[in-house]
Amino acid sequence: MFLMTLGIVPLFLGDGYRAIPGKCDYNLTPMLERLQKILAQAGYGSRRACEDFITAGRVRVNGQLAELGQKADPAIDKITVDGRPIAAAESLTYIALYKPRNVLSTVERERGDDRQTVRDLVDVPQHIHPVGRLDFESEGLVLLTNDGELTNKLTHPRYGHEKEYKVLLARRPDEAQLEAWRRGVVLEDGYKTAPVQLRYEAAQGKGAWIRVIMGEGRKRQIRETCQQLGLPVVRILRIRIGSLRLDNLKARQWRYLTMKEVEELKKPAGSQKANQQIERRRSGSSRT
Repeated sequence: MFLMTLGIVPLFLGDGYRAIPGKCDYNLTPMLERLQKILAQAGYGSRRACEDFITAGRVRVNGQLAELGQKADPAIDKITVDGRPIAAAESLTYIALYKPRNVLSTVERERGDDRQTVRDLVDVPQHIHPVGRLDFESEGLVLLTNDGELTNKLTHPRYGHEKEYKVLLARRPDEAQLEAWRRGVVLEDGYKTAPVQLRYEAAQGKGAWIRVIMGEGRKRQIRETCQQLGLPVVRILRIRIGSLRLDNLKARQWRYLTMKEVEELKKPAGSQKANQQIERRRSGSSRT
């Protein structure tokens, strides 16, 4: 009960785990807001995606075609998308999930596709969506939320939020390959990747674990980079998104974020990095 009073619900699901009833209330009471923000809070995606709905003529307010920049009050105005009323404003929800391999990072699968999605693993009533992507064969941390504003901040390159991965390679890279990866690699489609932070972690059999920190996240970027460098990938595990860490979650388990974690994610990327450096120094000194 004490944890619930603090807004902290340690909720895990997976084999041998049960949900702890309750929810975290991170929330705001909506009044007169821009339409794209209202739609994002109702779970229709990021603000940019919701702006596309408006410009495509899919949104109406009180029966009238909506315009970009228009404001409304969801408690008073009738707002529809494709003719259907939007759901009442939901409480903002933030969930950390360990996505296992062979699960899609999407809410809805395509017709005829029976593969499991991250939404199948998280049983909550809110219209949550994954923030960014983690490809089908990769595993690790996925953030799910109905906060469109936070989604935009974490996925748009201009905000500079980092993602951190552990990558297991089938063979050990030489220094030239590591240096090329650090500087940026020209992919098959001609795109040159941005520089990354890279560290050789440990050998494993004939291969090696590499730690990668990236500020951008093109689809299958790590796999395509390694393909260009001649480094076969065995496993990709995402361990961090911005200030949020995978920590002790196991495959298929999930939990609500604490209020502190949500506040940290909403801070500018620069202040997050400073806090992470302080934490690393503290953990280093505690071991000595």
